[in-house]
Amino acid sequence: MRFMPLFTAVVVSLTLYALVFEREALMAFAQVNPDTINTSQVDDVIDPVSVVAKSSVAETVDTAVILRGRTEAARQVTVASETSGQVISEPIRKGAFVQEGDLMCQLDPGTRAAQLDEAKARLTEARGRIPEAQASIAEANARVREAEINLNAARRLSEDGFASETRLISAEATLEAANAGVQRAASGVTSAQAGIEAALAGVAAIEREIESLDITAPFSGLLESDTTELGTLMQPGAPCATIIQLDPIKLVGFVPESTVGQITVGAMAGARLTNGDEVVGQVTFLSRSADELTRTFRVEVRVPNQDMQISDGQTAEILVASDGRLAHLMPASALTLDNEGTIGVRVVGEGNIARFLPVTILRDTVDGIWVAGLPDSVDVIVVGQEYVTDGVPVIPTMQQEADG
Repeated sequence: MRFMPLFTAVVVSLTLYALVFEREALMAFAQVNPDTINTSQVDDVIDPVSVVAKSSVAETVDTAVILRGRTEAARQVTVASETSGQVISEPIRKGAFVQEGDLMCQLDPGTRAAQLDEAKARLTEARGRIPEAQASIAEANARVREAEINLNAARRLSEDGFASETRLISAEATLEAANAGVQRAASGVTSAQAGIEAALAGVAAIEREIESLDITAPFSGLLESDTTELGTLMQPGAPCATIIQLDPIKLVGFVPESTVGQITVGAMAGARLTNGDEVVGQVTFLSRSADELTRTFRVEVRVPNQDMQISDGQTAEILVASDGRLAHLMPASALTLDNEGTIGVRVVGEGNIARFLPVTILRDTVDGIWVAGLPDSVDVIVVGQEYVTDGVPVIPTMQQEADG
């Protein structure tokens, strides 16, 4: 039973001995010259690889930046009271459409009409003080002229020795008193004018209070809440109602840093809403300051909404048109990766040598993928690109020939 393993071991040992120690004799027995084997050169010429290629010429295609966003009201404000008072108007229910200037909340005027009459009476009284103050100035100026005449006479008489020094001093004192009277009269005029300004401010304040009793819509829009109920006592800052403007409406999206340069203000844009509706508008705003957390830029698109069918806060897929680019349309199967993981295609270069060229994917369609980054005219390998690398010779068969 152990004969076969022993026999196999002996045969293997003899074979190894012949190959190692009796190699030359073994080669002579086989009529093979070992020098011929050692000096033979290895054929380093790579056989060409047959591939299928497609001739492609670049075309100008419209590109678009796709964003996920939402609808947003053009304007939204909570209209609040500027004064205090009890609501005396019937409420308007939410969902109602109001025009700019429509009354939403009206407050009880109370005693404000009497306060206005009182303020106007004070204004009339203040204005009546002006003639009296002006008359005081005229009288004071007359006294100054009289004092100046007396002083000049006293000086001449004193120089001629007909008047005493005491009389001259008395005339000078009288002139100084007259000048002080002029200053007091001028202060009276200033005080009267200040009284008029204060009275005018009081009248304006009361009139503003009365105007604030009627709280109106600042713009046309829809009420998002009921107006304040009848009989409610409102204080300054208390909300009357919230109003939003939906026509036009805004589409708001956020574009990453890599594609923000493809969007310009004024570009056309379209959007598809969650209910399937499609709308078209124009870019009206592009932020120049990125969000600190997401590093994205805000984009706003203005869209007409006359029928009010688009609501505030709907999810939307936004497509913003950008400048056309030269691109090639090719099947997705033609794309491949190089050793560094860069996406691109392999093309037939000069001399039928395979080359790898990186590409940028612009758009995926049912007919293929639009890519940019290739020469205007190029032969792209569409079959066999995975079996060649840069520098490998190929035998291209054009796709039209293959199809025929």
